Amino acid sequence: MRREEMSDLIAFLAVAEERSFTRAAARLETSQSAVSAVIRRLEERLGVRLLMRTTRSVSPTEAGRRLADALRPALDGIEAELAALDAMRARPSGMIRITAGHHPARQILFPAVSRLMAEHPDVHVEIVVDSRFVDIAREGFDAGVRLGESLDKDMVAVRISPDLQMVVAGSPDYFRNHPKPRTPHDLTHHRCINLRLPTLGGLYVWEFEKDGRPLNVRVEGQFICNEPDLLIEAALSGHGLLCLPSDHLAAYLEAGALVRVLEDWCRLAGYHLYYPSRRQMTPAFRLLVEALRWRG
Repeated sequence: MRREEMSDLIAFLAVAEERSFTRAAARLETSQSAVSAVIRRLEERLGVRLLMRTTRSVSPTEAGRRLADALRPALDGIEAELAALDAMRARPSGMIRITAGHHPARQILFPAVSRLMAEHPDVHVEIVVDSRFVDIAREGFDAGVRLGESLDKDMVAVRISPDLQMVVAGSPDYFRNHPKPRTPHDLTHHRCINLRLPTLGGLYVWEFEKDGRPLNVRVEGQFICNEPDLLIEAALSGHGLLCLPSDHLAAYLEAGALVRVLEDWCRLAGYHLYYPSRRQMTPAFRLLVEALRWRG
């Protein structure tokens, strides 16, 4: 049904209920002549007379009564649904599904989600912890979390954390037997602990930058894993150097269990929430985005 046809039916129902073109025009906030023109157009299109007109009154014909009886509950249903949608807008509700790695899920997502659920009981949240880069649209997620803001063209990235330096570190025991690297090129003479990327199955290439000059290094060593916590265990056990975001390693560095190297070469990155640019934000999702947005 075209928009003008719906408008014609609404105008007809107003006349049928008011029994007056004048009162119907006032109700519709238009002119009497405009309402009369709409009714003529509707009757011509349907090929049946809907209203009996006299100089003193207007009343529906049998066909007009049948049409009015069908229209009223239908329009009431539409109005009720619009009212419900308006209430939904005013009272955030619904399910939000997010995928994230273990660390941002625990340190960033859950604190914000916990506050959101406490303030809005009708909002439900599912966090799926997964270290791989998920196709959120295909797998039914509303959003995901990853380091950096380099995304596909149809995605929006919202920063949700401060910059986190990538840290290269090893245990004191390891450095008792190996000299500290002075440049990333020295890593070719060290045992390094490799991170297996879950998305494509390749190994993470260690990324460095100094004075605006980027440098990527492929490292080698005895141990490979796709789980950051096990990479840390391997480094603590003296199996080599590792490269992870600073927030994974802060406690170990502070305690002296790991020793940082190549500090002036390490790149900065931050966690971002990403979601499709074409996504129509629900009130609940908008609240979550604002709760997570980094304002430092």
